[in-house]
Amino acid sequence: MAARQHTLSSSIASLHGDEQAVGSPLNDTEITAVQRTRLFGATGTVLMAIGALGAGARPVVQDPTFGVRLLNLPSRIQTVSLTMTTTGAVMMALAWLMLGRFALGDRRMSRGELDRTLLLWVLPLLIAPPMYSKDVYSYLAQSQISLEGLDPYRVGPASGLGLGHVFTLSVPSLWRETPAPYGPLFLWIGRGISALTGENIVAAVLCHRLVVLIGVGLIVWATPRLARRCGVAEVSALWLGAANPLLIMHLVAGIHNEALMLGLMLSGAEFALRGLDSTRLMPTSWRIGPDWEPLGMLVAGAILIVLSSQVKLPSLLALGFVTMALAYRCGGTLKALLLAGGAMSGLTLAVMAVVGWVSGLGFGWIFTLGTANVVRSWMSPPTLLALGTGQVGILLGLGDHTTAVLSLTRAIGVLIIMVLVCWLLLAVFRGRLHPIGGLGVALG
Repeated sequence: MAARQHTLSSSIASLHGDEQAVGSPLNDTEITAVQRTRLFGATGTVLMAIGALGAGARPVVQDPTFGVRLLNLPSRIQTVSLTMTTTGAVMMALAWLMLGRFALGDRRMSRGELDRTLLLWVLPLLIAPPMYSKDVYSYLAQSQISLEGLDPYRVGPASGLGLGHVFTLSVPSLWRETPAPYGPLFLWIGRGISALTGENIVAAVLCHRLVVLIGVGLIVWATPRLARRCGVAEVSALWLGAANPLLIMHLVAGIHNEALMLGLMLSGAEFALRGLDSTRLMPTSWRIGPDWEPLGMLVAGAILIVLSSQVKLPSLLALGFVTMALAYRCGGTLKALLLAGGAMSGLTLAVMAVVGWVSGLGFGWIFTLGTANVVRSWMSPPTLLALGTGQVGILLGLGDHTTAVLSLTRAIGVLIIMVLVCWLLLAVFRGRLHPIGGLGVALG
């Protein structure tokens, strides 16, 4: 069994065998450079926060800066505000890149230095308006729909609240008629926020940002622990993950619920792997005691992963890799796979049923998973290929067949992803790949 457990982690850990060792501490010159880099990045986020007063996703009504002389100035000079926001984002990204030389290699900054850097970069954005996205206003509207006793999986903000409602006015036109694509756990949390804040947009937005910070906190807690399992240095993993400008701009500044999803998923994966890595997984007696801890960790981790999927469904993929690791731990046979799969499937359905019952939202979210497909983003390779092909058809006089081509390219893309994920799951089941490594590739 020990050899089997070692093989489970060896595929990934062998690639980073020299990273986990504690490197030499930074000298005074390097510490000064870290401090200057930290200040440079913090200056960037301050510029982003100030620029967001004019270029951010401010609400249509209840704008707290409206009529306030100094705070209202950026909204009158949109070009300057946009320049400040863009400059600040570039400064933060450059600071992150410069910080990389102190997070990789033999000489690294301490965990405390990285934590202070992340905290200093995030603080200016906590009271800034939402940036780069108006999704948070959709959260408010859908949560209010649920609070008023309507089904957010059947009606959109316009039909559920009315076009003149304070929340609907700030929702982009594209999403005013669409039902909620989010899980019942997130809408249940949002309903609680709506009950607490009423129709106060500013208070509700700040509460949703608090939920995001809880998710980011879970990410910061879980990332170094998962990194150690793969032989990766904590500081390196946190620099690449939690301190990444994409996380700061998309999750913290943009107030996206993926923060809570990722936090629950990563924490669940850590707890589940703690149980799997124990010497004995199953308890030796029915009496509750320390020998129940490994199984309890595994179950708790699986529950957290399922809860994360009740924010957004893609995180449920993590449970697939935990299931394969469990099957490998239990012998790597077909019988072990069927037993592990059956147990995890039953647990998943039970947790989903409880969340649906407690929230009163049931399983309606299953029928709205395709809501976001109306967006055609060039950042998706299948969509980019379809858009390009459609434009070529138009130029050649063949007509606009973008929608038809898009259906084909997306189907091919899904098929390719399914094959890749199945291969990764099989690699974990055979002990050739660490489950965290497989999960990272699958979600990437």
